Amino acid sequence: MKPAPFDYLAPQSVAETLQLLARHGAEGKVLAGGQSLMPMLNFRLAQPEAVIDINNVAELSYITREQGELRIGALTRHAELERSPIVAAHWPLLTEALRWLAHPPIRNRGTVGGSVAHADPAAELPVALTALDARFIAESHRGGRVLDPGEMFAGPLQSGLEPDELLVEIRVPAVPSPSGCAFVEHARRHGDFALGGVAVVLVRDGDRCREGGARIVLLGAGPGPRRVPEAEALLAAGPVDEESARAAGEAAGRAAEPPSDPHADAGHRRRLAVALTRRAVLQAWERA
Repeated sequence: MKPAPFDYLAPQSVAETLQLLARHGAEGKVLAGGQSLMPMLNFRLAQPEAVIDINNVAELSYITREQGELRIGALTRHAELERSPIVAAHWPLLTEALRWLAHPPIRNRGTVGGSVAHADPAAELPVALTALDARFIAESHRGGRVLDPGEMFAGPLQSGLEPDELLVEIRVPAVPSPSGCAFVEHARRHGDFALGGVAVVLVRDGDRCREGGARIVLLGAGPGPRRVPEAEALLAAGPVDEESARAAGEAAGRAAEPPSDPHADAGHRRRLAVALTRRAVLQAWERA
């Protein structure tokens, strides 16, 4: 199929992009990597009046570390983030999560901001960024604001961005040391959408997990990234071993609310949440 007719606009700056978004509102769609938008246009699941192509807005592509905080421009390609030595050294969870994301050609074209704004419940980056307590910087002609993960990932394919807002940057705080992380998922074939997955960050305090130092976030277990406080509490301020990892996995399974679809039913996805959480907890603790 071919997309419905639309106006094609190619701004050269963030300021020009915000003007176009203010003019078109909900009838304008931002084109970044196009890995999600183009299929939606071709199947006519999206029929905007205008497509606003931001690929010429070079100021939105960067990876920097400022005062210990990672800053990622929204137009940064997945492959650039995956290959970044800064990210690998200080935020290895992102590097690990990106290796599960689709295939190299898609990572070469897809953007970090596009993955975030698309808010797919089966996407890897929103889960990893939630586990790292990232913040999302949005701008519009009205000004800027900062969204936390709960605000950004509002529902299936539904971000917290207003129609006239542009996601411009993702900020990831420093991870306390010593810590360990792990990202694991299961798909029928590598590169397929995952049937389940989990991101884990554990901060160590001697032979125990630091109080408040556990973050566990499930993929594909609800309308968006699902943090599991019950599982985190089982690890906090205590030893992490096979028994506590199994208990955390069982808590994750109880918290999961996955859908049933032709690929897997909800029961199978819950069992995946149990097994993958246990595995990721043990991996993260070993790395810590």
